[in-house]
Amino acid sequence: MVLKPEPTAPFHSVRYVLRVLETVSTYGGGVTEARIARESGLPAGHLAPLLSLLRREGYVEQVADGAYVIGESLALLGSGAARRQALEDRLQSALDELRDSVGAAVYLSRYIDGEIKVTQVADGPLTPAVNEYVDFRATGHASAIGKCLLTQLDRDGRRDHLDRHKIARFTSRTITSERLLFSRLDSQAPTVPVLDLQEYALGTVCAAVPLTAGSTVGCLALSLPVEHAHRLRVAAEALNRRAAPLALSLTI
Repeated sequence: MVLKPEPTAPFHSVRYVLRVLETVSTYGGGVTEARIARESGLPAGHLAPLLSLLRREGYVEQVADGAYVIGESLALLGSGAARRQALEDRLQSALDELRDSVGAAVYLSRYIDGEIKVTQVADGPLTPAVNEYVDFRATGHASAIGKCLLTQLDRDGRRDHLDRHKIARFTSRTITSERLLFSRLDSQAPTVPVLDLQEYALGTVCAAVPLTAGSTVGCLALSLPVEHAHRLRVAAEALNRRAAPLALSLTI
């Protein structure tokens, strides 16, 4: 039975949208507009504007050969690998945009299973990432990322981390006293970016801000060559402004 479009009936309009999305979802490699029309029962005159709307909202995408595939917004409504990939792509796009706006390499990091993990990086030829000459997991006391994550743990959590990753000196600026480190972490205001002024690596300055949402322990960070240290404050402020929407993305 072919459905006849009834533009004035919202209920039927929703049914048409669902038919179209079901058809596109069925064909993972892409489906033509003609096949969508046949399988959804919608004539071309009604299908074209509906597909245009779904493209604008990100529910479908049109690939090079003109076929339609599911879009990011639809993938986010699903589960499993497609949903995870869509979330990662959305976060990476946001990080790339932030990298370009602040002119610095940008990092997304989380504290997962007792370890510091940099989960995504946005860098480029003009905004190179920090050379990870020592595994970031062992730099909680020295890097902006590490200190920012440790500020979100209680004292037992911090001590457990440092028991497993001993404090080591990386540069002459590295804090090597646990007492002094804990004092700095305790006095760190949550609204003020955590800084690393050549504590992890000479020639590099960094800033990090917490991403706090639910049980998530994460942070957003950036790095600059020391000759650009005069831009660190403004860049860190921009980082702070972008933290809230990224924190929301992490909790989806």
